[in-house]
Amino acid sequence: MESPGLVVHGQAAPFSTALRSLVNNPQFSDVCFVVGQERQEVFAHQCLLACRCNFFQRLLGTESGPEVPRPVVLSTVPVEAFLAVLEFLYTNSVKLYRHSVLEVLTAAVEYGLEELREVAVTFGLGPLRERCIAFIEANSQEALRTHSFLELSAAALLPLLQSDKLCVDEAELVRAARSWARVGAAVLERPVAEVAAPVVRELRLALLAPAELSALEEQNRGEPLIPVRTRGTGVRCWQRGGGELEGVIWLRVFGKTGAARNAVTPSLLGGANCGGVEVPRPA
Repeated sequence: MESPGLVVHGQAAPFSTALRSLVNNPQFSDVCFVVGQERQEVFAHQCLLACRCNFFQRLLGTESGPEVPRPVVLSTVPVEAFLAVLEFLYTNSVKLYRHSVLEVLTAAVEYGLEELREVAVTFGLGPLRERCIAFIEANSQEALRTHSFLELSAAALLPLLQSDKLCVDEAELVRAARSWARVGAAVLERPVAEVAAPVVRELRLALLAPAELSALEEQNRGEPLIPVRTRGTGVRCWQRGGGELEGVIWLRVFGKTGAARNAVTPSLLGGANCGGVEVPRPA
């Protein structure tokens, strides 16, 4: 039996440098892209793109496919992001910059480059989060009704509930949080109240009308969502948007014995020191 051959590994750095020199190099290139709003020409090599990326394999065609039109127009991707994608395809590495990481992320998703997408998400997490929150703030009602909202993690949902710019009534936000908790409870096989615990403290119950509070109380009997504790001191709550509320709001909750008690929960009303309207305990 023939012995296995010896695998020889050359130096990675010179190999990567040589391939990087081919990025946007017209020498030996056989495809030209017209990229971005600037319609800048970018040169590449079909065989390398096709073997590295299914998107380009389909775009550029196969032996039995239609002839590739020259040049190939990609008007929606910025030039800098496209060059970063090419560098990653040629060398399996790329240097990312914060001012363009979101565009690179978008291109990575469009072209199905999972490794590049994961790195871009990690590197651009701050700007990505800010842009996503701003989009949801501007489209609050539509966003709350999507399946994607129900699939958010608790960590992703918290900054949304903390926002003062959501264009939605607090009652609708409470309903959305309940739907989110139901889905999470089904997936995780845990009680709804347990799943909801990390986020319900950001719901501002003091913004609910008396009828809405009564409806919430009724729902809470059948499906506990709101954790409730009896307190001997008042709690305060900020109105969404930074203004103060007027009047006194009570949340009546019945205990296991059936005896009514007036109770509030600092986890829901923002804590005992968050400022706003008093919710006192009755004499």
